[in-house]
Amino acid sequence: MRFSSRAPLLARWSAPVLGGLALSLLLQLSAHAADLRVGFMPGPYRDAFTHGIEPQLKKLGYTVKYVEFSQGVQPNDAVERGQINANIFQHTLYLNATNKQQGFDLVPVVHVPTPPMGLYSQRHKSLDAVPDGATVTLPADPVNAARALNILAAVGWVTLKPGVSPLSVSERDIASNPKRLKLVPLEAAQAPRSLADADLAAVQGNFAVASGLKLTEALKLEDMTLPYVNVVAVKRGNENAKFAKDIVAAYQSPEFQQFFKANPAWAGYRLPDYFAK
Repeated sequence: MRFSSRAPLLARWSAPVLGGLALSLLLQLSAHAADLRVGFMPGPYRDAFTHGIEPQLKKLGYTVKYVEFSQGVQPNDAVERGQINANIFQHTLYLNATNKQQGFDLVPVVHVPTPPMGLYSQRHKSLDAVPDGATVTLPADPVNAARALNILAAVGWVTLKPGVSPLSVSERDIASNPKRLKLVPLEAAQAPRSLADADLAAVQGNFAVASGLKLTEALKLEDMTLPYVNVVAVKRGNENAKFAKDIVAAYQSPEFQQFFKANPAWAGYRLPDYFAK
Protein backbone atom coordinates (compact mmCIF):
# COMPACT_ATOMS: atom_id res chain seq x y z
CA MET A 1 0.00 0.00 0.00
CA ARG A 2 2.79 2.40 0.82
CA PHE A 3 4.38 1.87 -2.59
CA SER A 4 1.12 2.18 -4.53
CA SER A 5 0.20 5.46 -2.78
CA ARG A 6 3.36 7.10 -4.14
CA ALA A 7 2.86 6.04 -7.74
CA PRO A 8 0.12 8.59 -8.54
CA LEU A 9 2.25 11.35 -6.97
CA LEU A 10 5.18 10.37 -9.25
CA ALA A 11 2.87 10.41 -12.23
CA ARG A 12 1.60 13.87 -11.31
CA TRP A 13 5.00 15.57 -11.29
CA SER A 14 6.98 13.46 -13.75
CA ALA A 15 5.11 14.51 -16.88
CA PRO A 16 5.77 18.27 -16.69
CA VAL A 17 9.28 17.79 -15.32
CA LEU A 18 10.24 15.29 -17.97
CA GLY A 19 8.62 17.49 -20.60
CA GLY A 20 10.76 20.38 -19.44
CA LEU A 21 13.86 18.23 -19.50
CA ALA A 22 13.05 17.09 -23.02
CA LEU A 23 12.58 20.70 -24.16
CA SER A 24 15.87 21.71 -22.55
CA LEU A 25 17.65 18.85 -24.24
CA LEU A 26 16.09 19.77 -27.58
CA LEU A 27 17.28 23.36 -27.23
CA GLN A 28 20.80 22.19 -26.37
CA LEU A 29 20.87 19.92 -29.39
CA SER A 30 19.57 22.71 -31.61
CA ALA A 31 22.29 25.06 -30.37
CA HIS A 32 24.91 22.39 -30.88
CA ALA A 33 23.66 21.69 -34.39
CA ALA A 34 24.21 25.39 -35.25
CA ASP A 35 27.89 25.15 -34.26
CA LEU A 36 29.92 24.79 -37.44
CA ARG A 37 33.54 23.64 -37.07
CA VAL A 38 35.71 24.36 -40.10
CA GLY A 39 39.37 23.38 -40.54
CA PHE A 40 42.10 25.31 -42.33
CA MET A 41 45.80 25.14 -43.14
CA PRO A 42 47.95 28.29 -43.27
CA GLY A 43 46.90 30.43 -46.19
CA PRO A 44 44.22 32.77 -47.49
CA TYR A 45 41.16 30.53 -47.22
CA ARG A 46 40.32 31.39 -43.64
CA ASP A 47 40.38 35.13 -44.36
CA ALA A 48 38.03 34.73 -47.31
CA PHE A 49 35.74 32.53 -45.21
CA THR A 50 35.82 34.82 -42.17
CA HIS A 51 34.94 37.98 -44.07
CA GLY A 52 32.95 36.66 -47.02
CA ILE A 53 31.21 33.47 -45.86
CA GLU A 54 30.78 33.61 -42.08
CA PRO A 55 28.61 36.77 -42.15
CA GLN A 56 26.12 34.95 -44.38
CA LEU A 57 26.16 31.87 -42.16
CA LYS A 58 25.62 33.94 -39.03
CA LYS A 59 22.39 35.27 -40.53
CA LEU A 60 21.24 31.64 -40.77
CA GLY A 61 21.97 31.04 -37.09
CA TYR A 62 25.38 29.35 -37.30
CA THR A 63 28.24 29.91 -34.90
CA VAL A 64 31.50 29.24 -36.75
CA LYS A 65 34.45 27.75 -34.90
CA TYR A 66 37.84 27.72 -36.63
CA VAL A 67 40.38 24.92 -36.27
CA GLU A 68 43.93 25.40 -37.56
CA PHE A 69 46.18 22.55 -38.71
CA SER A 70 49.85 22.43 -39.69
CA GLN A 71 50.13 19.27 -41.81
CA GLY A 72 48.12 18.25 -44.85
CA VAL A 73 46.58 14.98 -43.67
CA GLN A 74 45.35 16.39 -40.34
CA PRO A 75 42.32 18.37 -41.61
CA ASN A 76 41.05 15.34 -43.53
CA ASP A 77 41.53 13.06 -40.54
CA ALA A 78 39.53 15.49 -38.41
CA VAL A 79 36.63 15.52 -40.89
CA GLU A 80 36.74 11.73 -41.14
CA ARG A 81 36.54 11.40 -37.36
CA GLY A 82 33.73 13.96 -37.07
CA GLN A 83 35.87 16.40 -35.08
CA ILE A 84 35.13 19.15 -37.62
CA ASN A 85 32.33 19.50 -40.16
CA ALA A 86 34.36 20.62 -43.16
CA ASN A 87 37.80 21.75 -44.26
CA ILE A 88 39.05 24.18 -46.88
CA PHE A 89 42.65 23.75 -48.01
CA GLN A 90 43.00 21.17 -50.82
CA HIS A 91 42.16 20.36 -54.43
CA THR A 92 40.28 17.26 -55.52
CA LEU A 93 43.38 15.39 -56.67
CA TYR A 94 44.95 15.65 -53.22
CA LEU A 95 41.62 14.81 -51.61
CA ASN A 96 41.24 11.68 -53.73
CA ALA A 97 44.83 10.64 -53.05
CA THR A 98 44.45 10.92 -49.26
CA ASN A 99 41.10 9.14 -49.40
CA LYS A 100 42.85 6.22 -51.08
CA GLN A 101 45.98 6.24 -48.95
CA GLN A 102 44.32 6.80 -45.56
CA GLY A 103 40.99 5.05 -46.10
CA PHE A 104 39.04 8.29 -45.70
CA ASP A 105 35.68 8.91 -47.36
CA LEU A 106 35.51 12.65 -47.97
CA VAL A 107 33.85 14.43 -50.89
CA PRO A 108 34.07 17.96 -52.34
CA VAL A 109 30.99 20.17 -52.33
CA VAL A 110 32.12 23.44 -53.94
CA HIS A 111 35.22 25.02 -55.48
CA VAL A 112 36.74 28.12 -53.85
CA PRO A 113 39.01 30.90 -55.19
CA THR A 114 42.55 29.51 -55.23
CA PRO A 115 46.00 31.08 -55.63
CA PRO A 116 48.12 29.16 -58.17
CA MET A 117 51.45 27.49 -57.52
CA GLY A 118 54.44 29.51 -58.66
CA LEU A 119 58.20 29.56 -58.97
CA TYR A 120 59.75 32.05 -56.54
CA SER A 121 63.31 33.18 -55.91
CA GLN A 122 65.18 35.49 -53.58
CA ARG A 123 68.37 35.19 -55.61
CA HIS A 124 67.16 35.80 -59.15
CA LYS A 125 64.89 38.46 -60.61
CA SER A 126 63.90 36.64 -63.79
CA LEU A 127 63.86 33.17 -65.32
CA ASP A 128 66.67 34.18 -67.66
CA ALA A 129 68.90 34.91 -64.67
CA VAL A 130 68.60 31.38 -63.23
CA PRO A 131 71.87 29.50 -63.92
CA ASP A 132 72.33 25.94 -65.10
CA GLY A 133 72.59 23.53 -62.18
CA ALA A 134 70.22 25.59 -60.06
CA THR A 135 68.65 24.02 -56.99
CA VAL A 136 64.86 23.86 -57.09
CA THR A 137 62.75 22.76 -54.13
CA LEU A 138 59.36 21.24 -54.87
CA PRO A 139 56.59 19.54 -52.87
CA ALA A 140 57.32 15.98 -51.82
CA ASP A 141 53.76 14.70 -52.22
CA PRO A 142 53.22 13.24 -55.71
CA VAL A 143 50.16 15.31 -56.65
CA ASN A 144 51.78 18.68 -56.02
CA ALA A 145 55.19 17.54 -57.26
CA ALA A 146 53.46 16.94 -60.60
CA ARG A 147 52.31 20.55 -60.63
CA ALA A 148 55.86 21.78 -60.05
CA LEU A 149 57.27 19.57 -62.81
CA ASN A 150 54.64 20.84 -65.22
CA ILE A 151 55.76 24.41 -64.51
CA LEU A 152 59.39 23.47 -65.13
CA ALA A 153 58.36 21.78 -68.37
CA ALA A 154 56.35 24.84 -69.41
CA VAL A 155 59.45 27.06 -69.21
CA GLY A 156 61.54 24.48 -71.10
CA TRP A 157 63.86 23.46 -68.27
CA VAL A 158 62.82 19.82 -68.33
CA THR A 159 61.06 17.66 -70.89
CA LEU A 160 58.60 14.94 -69.96
CA LYS A 161 58.14 11.53 -71.53
CA PRO A 162 55.50 11.42 -74.28
CA GLY A 163 52.03 10.32 -73.23
CA VAL A 164 52.52 11.04 -69.53
CA SER A 165 49.42 12.40 -67.80
CA PRO A 166 50.10 15.90 -66.49
CA LEU A 167 48.05 14.97 -63.43
CA SER A 168 50.33 12.13 -62.34
CA VAL A 169 53.78 13.07 -63.65
CA SER A 170 56.75 12.36 -61.35
CA GLU A 171 60.54 12.70 -61.48
CA ARG A 172 60.63 9.26 -63.13
CA ASP A 173 58.81 10.82 -66.07
CA ILE A 174 61.51 13.39 -66.82
CA ALA A 175 62.92 12.58 -70.25
CA SER A 176 65.63 15.22 -70.15
CA ASN A 177 66.97 17.89 -67.81
CA PRO A 178 68.95 20.20 -70.11
CA LYS A 179 69.37 22.85 -67.44
CA ARG A 180 70.77 20.21 -65.05
CA LEU A 181 68.43 21.29 -62.27
CA LYS A 182 68.89 19.78 -58.82
CA LEU A 183 65.39 18.88 -57.63
CA VAL A 184 64.93 18.72 -53.85
CA PRO A 185 61.58 17.39 -52.52
CA LEU A 186 60.38 18.69 -49.16
CA GLU A 187 57.24 19.18 -47.12
CA ALA A 188 55.11 21.69 -49.04
CA ALA A 189 54.69 24.01 -46.06
CA GLN A 190 58.49 24.40 -45.83
CA ALA A 191 58.86 25.67 -49.42
CA PRO A 192 58.84 29.41 -48.59
CA ARG A 193 61.59 28.91 -46.00
CA SER A 194 63.71 27.03 -48.55
CA LEU A 195 64.10 30.24 -50.56
CA ALA A 196 66.95 31.22 -48.25
CA ASP A 197 69.03 28.26 -49.48
CA ALA A 198 67.68 27.30 -52.91
CA ASP A 199 67.79 29.15 -56.22
CA LEU A 200 64.09 28.55 -56.73
CA ALA A 201 61.14 27.10 -54.89
CA ALA A 202 57.89 25.80 -56.32
CA VAL A 203 55.45 27.14 -53.72
CA GLN A 204 51.77 26.27 -53.49
CA GLY A 205 49.62 29.36 -53.56
CA ASN A 206 48.23 29.07 -50.04
CA PHE A 207 51.70 28.75 -48.51
CA ALA A 208 52.99 31.60 -50.69
CA VAL A 209 50.25 33.94 -49.47
CA ALA A 210 50.63 32.80 -45.84
CA SER A 211 54.36 33.57 -45.92
CA GLY A 212 53.93 37.03 -47.43
CA LEU A 213 54.92 36.19 -50.99
CA LYS A 214 52.94 38.03 -53.67
CA LEU A 215 51.58 36.13 -56.64
CA THR A 216 52.66 39.03 -58.85
CA GLU A 217 56.28 38.48 -57.76
CA ALA A 218 56.46 34.87 -58.93
CA LEU A 219 58.87 34.25 -61.79
CA LYS A 220 56.28 31.88 -63.23
CA LEU A 221 52.75 30.94 -62.21
CA GLU A 222 51.12 27.69 -63.23
CA ASP A 223 48.27 27.65 -65.71
CA MET A 224 45.83 26.32 -63.11
CA THR A 225 43.22 23.89 -64.41
CA LEU A 226 40.06 22.83 -62.58
CA PRO A 227 41.41 19.71 -60.83
CA TYR A 228 43.81 21.97 -58.91
CA VAL A 229 41.22 24.51 -57.78
CA ASN A 230 40.61 24.00 -54.07
CA VAL A 231 37.38 22.77 -52.55
CA VAL A 232 35.30 22.60 -49.41
CA ALA A 233 35.42 18.95 -48.30
CA VAL A 234 32.97 17.09 -46.04
CA LYS A 235 32.48 13.49 -45.02
CA ARG A 236 30.45 11.45 -47.49
CA GLY A 237 26.84 11.46 -46.39
CA ASN A 238 27.02 15.12 -45.35
CA GLU A 239 27.20 16.57 -48.85
CA ASN A 240 23.43 17.13 -48.77
CA ALA A 241 23.30 18.21 -45.13
CA LYS A 242 21.91 21.68 -44.48
CA PHE A 243 25.25 23.08 -43.30
CA ALA A 244 26.96 21.90 -46.49
CA LYS A 245 24.27 23.38 -48.72
CA ASP A 246 24.42 26.65 -46.82
CA ILE A 247 28.21 26.86 -47.29
CA VAL A 248 27.83 26.17 -51.02
CA ALA A 249 25.12 28.82 -51.35
CA ALA A 250 27.30 31.37 -49.54
CA TYR A 251 30.28 30.81 -51.85
CA GLN A 252 28.11 30.96 -54.96
CA SER A 253 26.26 34.09 -53.84
CA PRO A 254 26.68 37.39 -55.70
CA GLU A 255 27.63 38.97 -52.35
CA PHE A 256 30.70 36.77 -51.94
CA GLN A 257 31.77 37.16 -55.55
CA GLN A 258 31.57 40.95 -55.36
CA PHE A 259 33.40 40.94 -52.02
CA PHE A 260 36.21 38.76 -53.33
CA LYS A 261 36.75 40.61 -56.60
CA ALA A 262 36.86 43.96 -54.79
CA ASN A 263 39.91 43.01 -52.69
CA PRO A 264 43.19 43.75 -54.54
CA ALA A 265 45.05 41.37 -52.20
CA TRP A 266 43.39 38.48 -54.02
CA ALA A 267 44.39 39.52 -57.54
CA GLY A 268 45.76 36.62 -59.57
CA TYR A 269 43.60 33.92 -57.97
CA ARG A 270 42.01 31.23 -60.10
CA LEU A 271 38.29 31.83 -59.73
CA PRO A 272 35.75 28.98 -59.75
CA ASP A 273 33.65 28.58 -62.88
CA TYR A 274 30.50 29.74 -61.07
CA PHE A 275 31.96 33.25 -60.69
CA ALA A 276 30.29 35.78 -62.99
CA LYS A 277 32.53 36.66 -65.92
